Amino acid sequence: MIAAFGTLAFLTTLWLLVVVGARVLEESGARIAVALKGKATQHMIVPVRGRTRARLQRPMRATPRLRAAA
Repeated sequence: MIAAFGTLAFLTTLWLLVVVGARVLEESGARIAVALKGKATQHMIVPVRGRTRARLQRPMRATPRLRAAA
């Protein structure tokens, strides 16, 4: 009986994923197809933000004097 409920839950989840995927493709399928072809459309403007990287501090190397203290 548990196997039957597990199978039912699995098939329900699979069906739900198919329905959601179909809805996503219905809404934005044309844009996805254009993007896969490598062409840009007029209304596809993506804002670009410049970020600065945090400066990485070089690791401090231990000197023999500090090693002896440890």
